[in-house]
Amino acid sequence: MDVRLEPWSEPALALLRRINTPEMRRHVGGTESEGELLARHRRYLAMPADGAGCMFAVLLGDEMVGSIAYHQRDWQGDRIYETGWNVLPSHQGKGIAAAAGTALIDIVREEARTPGAPCGLHAFPSVDNAPSNALCRRLGFSLVGTCDFEYPRGSGILMRSNDWRLKVGAGP
Repeated sequence: MDVRLEPWSEPALALLRRINTPEMRRHVGGTESEGELLARHRRYLAMPADGAGCMFAVLLGDEMVGSIAYHQRDWQGDRIYETGWNVLPSHQGKGIAAAAGTALIDIVREEARTPGAPCGLHAFPSVDNAPSNALCRRLGFSLVGTCDFEYPRGSGILMRSNDWRLKVGAGP
């Protein structure tokens, strides 16, 4: 299977719109307005410039079929990497998310070699999102526990999530 990650670009806005459906966004607060999508797209484009992470389009061959990201954040007194992903419904259940997750973990492990970089990669899927929780297990993450997780960040909206962690660096 030819799955690869491509840094977020202007053409990926069309993918973001395809992801913005009730089915795809049911575990993360629902669909967003066009203005919210455009603001999200601009944030994704800007991520590499601050050096704290990157959003990627997931490609199957030449077709954009999903997205996956990592970025640094503060979590419970520690600096961590956080990840999240989407795969369009017509491409789910084919191993694409696992292939994209494996590729992302390799990227984050390389980033974690930087002095002072976080050593843990966390994912925070909704407790009700069985496929994403299963993917965390498949990728080798360990379940830390459940938590109330603000998403989108800065929104004040809390979702009940599982906190999954994968060690990617040399620290504790």
